Amino acid sequence: MLVLVAPGQGAQTPGFLTPWLDLPGVEDRLRAWSDAIGLDLVHYGTHADADEIRDTAIAQPLLVAAGLVSTAALGAVTPGAVAGHSVGEITAAAVAGVLTDDEALALVRTRGLAMAEAAAITETGMSALLGGDPDVSVAHLEKLGLTPANINGAGQIVAAGTLEQLAALAEDKPEGVRKVVALKVAGAFHTHHMSPAVDALAEAAKKLSPADPKITYVSNKDGRTVAAGGEIVDRLVGQVANPVRWDLCMETFQELGVTAVLEVCPGGTLTGLAKRALPGVRTLALKTPDDLDAARELIAEHS
Repeated sequence: MLVLVAPGQGAQTPGFLTPWLDLPGVEDRLRAWSDAIGLDLVHYGTHADADEIRDTAIAQPLLVAAGLVSTAALGAVTPGAVAGHSVGEITAAAVAGVLTDDEALALVRTRGLAMAEAAAITETGMSALLGGDPDVSVAHLEKLGLTPANINGAGQIVAAGTLEQLAALAEDKPEGVRKVVALKVAGAFHTHHMSPAVDALAEAAKKLSPADPKITYVSNKDGRTVAAGGEIVDRLVGQVANPVRWDLCMETFQELGVTAVLEVCPGGTLTGLAKRALPGVRTLALKTPDDLDAARELIAEHS
């Protein structure tokens, strides 16, 4: 069984959309979305530097657009399940047919702007903890006033909080943690610091007409599959201020009988986690159009 996954913020790199513009219709599609949401996706995906695309209000629509463009380039594909990490959940919702592509881009534009505004209230950030025992790490983070915002499995937890709290973490790592790595994100996402963004997203969600998913949808909230479109949208709204449980998502993949994981553009992060947490499962990261043939072969073998 194939699971299609979509990455979250931090996966973007300068120029990562450039090779995709060579595919027929991609630039036109990106420009149409750009006009609709008031953000030049072509510019930011091709010419902007790392600091520009680190901006939450830019990064989030850029990632969803990239995920949808790369998925469309695969042609007709019906994976056994779909999931996204953080903002990648919006990509997953569109792939599953819960939202239209246009609805997904409108929602993520609101999400990015609202989370950027919430992040500006207090200087906050996120750092990844590599290695260590999860229970020990979580207790240590709570002692420092930090939130385990992403529990990713495969020995990785992402802490979120104020810059002062993250500095204290860098000086005082939990026992067994090999390394603390500051992430290229502009806020403490999936924590109480994002609570102001929930209201804005809830208001935007009222304009949507969600359908029930056509593909099994696995939620970040608790790793459960969700069969009602309305509930998926409710979870997308609340998730901005609550932890991502990617570890539980991968446990569900196992329960569903996963044999392959395909990560849409800009792939790499989630397949890396899958390689460590799901031994024996084939993985492929769709980074450029050069990866499309291999991705189609994977789909043919495992769908």
